[in-house]
Amino acid sequence: MTFYTNDYLEYYLTLAGWLINNGIWDMIADSGLFAVPFCIIIVREWLKVRGEGADEGNKGVLSLARIETHIYVGYVVVALCGIPVVNVSFSTLQFDQSRAQQCQFLLPSPASTGWETSFSSLDGRSAQVPIWWAFMHALSKATTSGAVAAIPCGTDLRQMRMEVNNTRINNPLLAQEIADFTRFCYGPSRARFFMRQPDLGSAADNPETLQDLSWIGSRYFLETPGYYDTDYSKTSRAAWPYNATRDAGLPEVSGGGGYPTCKQWWSDSGIGLRDRILEQIDPDLMTRFLGWANWLSTDQVQESVIRQIVAPRQQIDGAVYSDYGGQVGGQQTSLANGASRAAGYVGIALGSLAYFPAMDMVRQALPMVMAFLKMAMVICIPFVLIVGAYQLKVAMTMTVVFFALIFVDFWFQLARWIDSTILDALYGSGSPYQNFNPAIGLDNAAQDLVLNYVMGTMFLILPAFWMTALAWAGISAGSVLEGLARGTREVANEGGKGGGKAINAGKGAINS
Repeated sequence: MTFYTNDYLEYYLTLAGWLINNGIWDMIADSGLFAVPFCIIIVREWLKVRGEGADEGNKGVLSLARIETHIYVGYVVVALCGIPVVNVSFSTLQFDQSRAQQCQFLLPSPASTGWETSFSSLDGRSAQVPIWWAFMHALSKATTSGAVAAIPCGTDLRQMRMEVNNTRINNPLLAQEIADFTRFCYGPSRARFFMRQPDLGSAADNPETLQDLSWIGSRYFLETPGYYDTDYSKTSRAAWPYNATRDAGLPEVSGGGGYPTCKQWWSDSGIGLRDRILEQIDPDLMTRFLGWANWLSTDQVQESVIRQIVAPRQQIDGAVYSDYGGQVGGQQTSLANGASRAAGYVGIALGSLAYFPAMDMVRQALPMVMAFLKMAMVICIPFVLIVGAYQLKVAMTMTVVFFALIFVDFWFQLARWIDSTILDALYGSGSPYQNFNPAIGLDNAAQDLVLNYVMGTMFLILPAFWMTALAWAGISAGSVLEGLARGTREVANEGGKGGGKAINAGKGAINS
């Protein structure tokens, strides 16, 4: 029988949990502790019948019938839920690739990763699983996979945005060269543009034109005569040999470097600034952007990512979301309302420096915490059966909780999909606010910050609501996922400290 798992940690801990479970059950069987619940059943039913009075027929027959029924139920519970039967090992465990195949992205198998050496720590041992839990594992995973398959595939824009935001120019010489290009090329060309005040016609009303003029790789400056084709580097550049015609009147240095025009300095293949900046970007990240922003050309996507890295900017696209705050209509907002909303946005903007890194750490920690909770559930099964005196009700409650823990993976996938596709819906192809920017949602209207706050909590709220919903069916499992919040609390606190330090540093600079 094949046991599917969804991540590497669960792959490892599933076997570890059942190995410990088997050891505990062996201890219970060898010590005779497994028989204690049957004694409890006999005493409990005898006391119950005796307490009903002496005038209700043959108490002996009644008590024997009840004891016989409960013992039969106990035998079934022990046989199905307690005694290990089905073998499980790394040869029967399989990493679930169904979602990856559905959405056409590749996940390496555990044997192809560093986890392979970790698996050897279990010495190739195998465990056994009771028939009922083997069936529930297969059923729960199948149900979860089917529910996840119902979620449309989507590009994980949130992760892409975080990766772009974390991309830096690691080469200090390249960073200095970009600064030189800004001083020698972009500054003079932009100043010349405003002095000449060319007639751009209707293009002046096009935000794309103004947007293009506000960064160092401007196509207007590159393609229009009199700008980057005439400006040049004021210091020699070794990548461009000295050219007597182009560099006439400029000193020839010993290294043989020349003075490229700004157009050459930016655009020349392989040695231009544009291509060297592109080398600083993870190729896989660029491929994902090219696949998502398919309404743009390759050059446009690459330039947008480069622009975000070398010259981050703010943009205003207007309010996207309806809300219940303030008054209806911006022009009717009172002074007090406007002041309070502005103060709130400032607070959110500052708080996001700590909150967003914290929630990003929480999203990474949640699957890890869930893997440990599932392992703890498996280890607890023998003890719960003993304490519950092999009652069918106890076994069914454990069954629902077992299924619920596995099905939490669906809620994580749903929260992650919504988290990403909301950005795609608002700013992607065909949307009313279509606007390709690698910082998707990070540098837009203040309401985007509010949405980011809300989406961050969905990774905890949706699983908690799922467990609460089980209470409607009479299953007391609402507190099972308290471990999620507790297990990720420290991660969130430590992740948010980086933003908190930035806020404190800013306050110190202002006060000084």
